[in-house]
Amino acid sequence: MSNDIYPIYHNSFGITFQWKRQLGSKGFNKIQMVFRDMGFYLTLEEIQSFKKNVEAASVCKNCNCCNKEGRYILLKTPSDKMDIAVSEKELSQVEDLINGTLFQLQLDTYIKSICVN
Repeated sequence: MSNDIYPIYHNSFGITFQWKRQLGSKGFNKIQMVFRDMGFYLTLEEIQSFKKNVEAASVCKNCNCCNKEGRYILLKTPSDKMDIAVSEKELSQVEDLINGTLFQLQLDTYIKSICVN
């Protein structure tokens, strides 16, 4: 399988990658994000939207009513039909996965723009 994917970012919780067969395809810029036995097939805009949802959920982890051991935080996903319950630690790991992915994508874009010139 590793020959079929272009890995973008990973941490101990999940991975983001693109399928190599889609890298050159026109109009196919979706990224596979996999964590906690779930896979999301997202555009860059959806990943950025997901980041905002994680930031909004992070506010909840700091309030007294939710910051109890074992409590889960409801995290809105890019799909309007699905939300997931995550622990505070999982929320931090999802945040790292998203931030690392966005950073790597921006770095790849920057390097490609330099190589063109």
